[in-house]
Amino acid sequence: MKWAEGLSLESFRHALAQLRQHKLRTSLTLLGMVFGVGAVIAMLSIGEGAQQEAMRLIESMGLRNLLVQNRDLDYDTLLEVREKSVGLSRSDVRAMQQTLPSVEDVSEEKRIKTWALFSFEAPSEAQVLAATPSYFDLASLDIASGRAFDEEDNRLFRPVAVLGAQAARDLFPSGEPLGKRIKVNHLWLEVIGVLADRDLSKDEFQGVRLGGDRNRVFLPLETAYKRLKFEPLESELDSIRLRLAEGASPQRTAQTVNHLLARRHSGQNDYELVVPAALLKQQQQTQQIFTIVMSAIAGISLLVGGIGIMNIMLATVLERTREIGLLRAIGARKVDIQQQFLMESATVAAIGAVIGIFFGLVLAFAIQQFAGWPAAWSPFAIVLSVTICLVTGIVFGWYPAKQAADLDPIKALHAE
Repeated sequence: MKWAEGLSLESFRHALAQLRQHKLRTSLTLLGMVFGVGAVIAMLSIGEGAQQEAMRLIESMGLRNLLVQNRDLDYDTLLEVREKSVGLSRSDVRAMQQTLPSVEDVSEEKRIKTWALFSFEAPSEAQVLAATPSYFDLASLDIASGRAFDEEDNRLFRPVAVLGAQAARDLFPSGEPLGKRIKVNHLWLEVIGVLADRDLSKDEFQGVRLGGDRNRVFLPLETAYKRLKFEPLESELDSIRLRLAEGASPQRTAQTVNHLLARRHSGQNDYELVVPAALLKQQQQTQQIFTIVMSAIAGISLLVGGIGIMNIMLATVLERTREIGLLRAIGARKVDIQQQFLMESATVAAIGAVIGIFFGLVLAFAIQQFAGWPAAWSPFAIVLSVTICLVTGIVFGWYPAKQAADLDPIKALHAE
């Protein structure tokens, strides 16, 4: 039977036997690979989780949307501002629609200051928001039961309401709210719909508050203007949401909107623009820096592990010099010796990779639990980390393997 026959299986068995002879040394060598693979898996899992969570948060604002929000000003500042600007208004909306051909749809929103909000079953601390019917589509909100109010409800000033999931539970703890009535200040409203629950993991993204829709009560904007009272200094609208057509640049459109509003508001800084696409880009840049730092840490761990493999393999070559000479004497070729030692270094890397997978998953889970960072288990992360680990083991094992293969058989047999 030739030396090369059954090389892979025999080499693997022989490699395991050799590693078992030096358990402590092998274990210490494995640590670098375990920490390296674990760091890669944890880093990529946290990165993937952060990316998915960012997309989820951005979708709640709308990636193709622009948000124009009324600034909250103290009373004295508001008095000065109102001498030159009435704040966000529906005429601003009409001006943007006429000026910007890239605007596909728009919603108008007005927060209602409430001093009473209750049903016959329970009170609630939910925020009340008057909006145009397009709000639900632009805010990516789904209806769980009933329906959303439509243009006819808005045009006819109908006293109807749609409840967020949390608001529905607070106002009607005993059961189904559809068809029942709630009171907002002095106005009674009939509940016609309940939103699907969308519990976001964060209440803000890049400084922009999110997730308030689940604890809100919505009513048609025209109904609010017709049936509720507002303070004299209040702006007509609190926010305007614009959806842009496919292919339109959010950043360029935002510049145009800002220029238009600055002229209409006489240069008063009484509004702010939020560009979700820009927020996503900013988050991705931050995530990229995090990934680079973590990759460097993982790379250092793998480098240390690779150096450890080279060290143990060089020691192994010295210890097995006579064995190498004997193998050469019975017909083993240089390439056979080199493959055997490469198999041993690859085996160390493979064992470290397997242990590192579990360590990385546990580490990512621990970070998720204690730091509150989202994690997503990615098969790509596992495949990538294992591949890098195996390549590291082979690369750092190549020099010791070559040293073993280049030994003079005669001198090796006479070595002490």
